[in-house]
Amino acid sequence: MSRVCVIVLDAVGAGALPDADEFGDVGSDTLGNVARAVGGLDLPTLEALGLGNVEPLEGCPPQSGAPAVAARLLERSKGKDTTTGHWELVGIITPTAMPTYPHGFPDDVIDPFMNQTGRGVIGNVPASGTEIIQELGEEHQKTGKWIVYTSADSVFQIAAHEDTVPLEELYEACRVARKILTGKHAVGRVIARPFTGEPGNYTRTTNRHDFSLEPKRPNYLSHIRDAGHKIYGVGKIYDIFAGCDIDESFPTKSNVEGIQKTEELLRTIDDGVIFTNLVETDMLWGHRNDPENFHRCLQDFDRRLPDILSALRPGDLLLLTSDHGCDPTTPSTDHSREHALLLAYVEGRNAAGRIVEGGEFGDVGATMAGWFGLPPAKGLPGKPLVTP
Repeated sequence: MSRVCVIVLDAVGAGALPDADEFGDVGSDTLGNVARAVGGLDLPTLEALGLGNVEPLEGCPPQSGAPAVAARLLERSKGKDTTTGHWELVGIITPTAMPTYPHGFPDDVIDPFMNQTGRGVIGNVPASGTEIIQELGEEHQKTGKWIVYTSADSVFQIAAHEDTVPLEELYEACRVARKILTGKHAVGRVIARPFTGEPGNYTRTTNRHDFSLEPKRPNYLSHIRDAGHKIYGVGKIYDIFAGCDIDESFPTKSNVEGIQKTEELLRTIDDGVIFTNLVETDMLWGHRNDPENFHRCLQDFDRRLPDILSALRPGDLLLLTSDHGCDPTTPSTDHSREHALLLAYVEGRNAAGRIVEGGEFGDVGATMAGWFGLPPAKGLPGKPLVTP
């Protein structure tokens, strides 16, 4: 029996990738810039584990005897979004960027969407989700038209007031859009963005739901499942992988709930992979350019991390990583093209401050598979960074 726990700290990038200039992200460094903006990180548990060995971080010095292996991981895929990042963590490279729509979606997408859902569309522009509902929420409520918008990512987002459009109708509209958005328009995600409130004071709810493309197989999740081990998805993992190769899913409404569910699974299951996404660093603070609360969100995780560590059994593997950046100190409110962090900790083993150079996203999946004693998967990227 073997157990692996992977926790993705969404958007907690570890410094610009070499090609960041191609994405407009020169100088982005989510962790490093947040550390500078708040006068030094205050993350004692992560510091002791070896976070300061990933990259130079104000307030979080390197630890020569850290128990976790530290690395910065290079992304091969052409993207900087949640889907691309998570997919590459399990060995799926996206060599061509998923389509984006800086001028809104064309008529051959919007017209069939309106016809098949029976509602009109307003917006159809790149926008901040929190801003566009303030701008168009009242018109949406008066007309019943969908608020459709996108971002720098490959996403088709549909916002609707929960008192104006029932949640299930919103989700069905997303399913319609997902079927339309194929071929050259195959965006990474269609996202339901429900909100509530009154004009001038609208707020998004926790009933968001993502409808992703199906990932390619084989990948490291399918490789592990084919060997008889289960995958438990916590948070939006099920959505990111369109339900593929996820045996049991535990959607959550907050990081706190995600951490609690991860700890609960660590205390109850005897074999398999717990795959958790903690989204609030991205969703609540990265996109809103709020480094102080980004740091507080990391502090909340740091305070609960000892509970996760205490739930590990001897020989368990814990992988703390990320999927992209979302530097809240830069003018952009979009994701940033950055390395992923990696801390790999084996319960009962001390890595003595080992730092891996030249790692890549696929190393996460390769390390997961290797922990179950599986041979390298043909054609998949990455190499195991720790072995049983």
